[in-house]
Amino acid sequence: MSTPAGGPPAGETPAGDVPVADQAAAEQLGRSFKAAMGAVRRLRGRDTHRPGELSYAQYGLLFGLGEHGQLSARELACRADLSAATVTQMLDSLAAAGLVERVRSDLDKRIVLTSLTDHGRAVIEQRRAVMEPRWRAALAEFSDADLRTTAAVLDRLRELFDEFASYPVDGERHDAAA
Repeated sequence: MSTPAGGPPAGETPAGDVPVADQAAAEQLGRSFKAAMGAVRRLRGRDTHRPGELSYAQYGLLFGLGEHGQLSARELACRADLSAATVTQMLDSLAAAGLVERVRSDLDKRIVLTSLTDHGRAVIEQRRAVMEPRWRAALAEFSDADLRTTAAVLDRLRELFDEFASYPVDGERHDAAA
């Protein structure tokens, strides 16, 4: 029997869980999700092969700053799913390129806040101008309801994987809250 996304064998559900109406559809979703995650890993892996260009992760930081204004390296790291040390190194290079500026917080001098420069805003607007039409075209055949349902499914999967991080599949919790 197959085991979709590390779960129980097809046709079985853990105690208390509601069975999936169409197991084949759930398995297809699992395969598609894994393939999408693989594509993202490949995209991130190509970053090291493009010298002189901003990486996918660096663009992620810039877009995060564009959405949220001033953020600390720790806040950016959480939003970008990167370590604070990695983000700090990336911010150093982005600052050297004139894309971000860093200032000490007025409230807590230990915290350095980062924000976009005008040049940084221009760079993300250029990137958005290239990527957004492609994003819209890729999703054009789907209704708003389809997209909302997909977003809900992805949110549920994120919650599930966060649970797996706290409660491994063996059911024994290994974090401080145990």
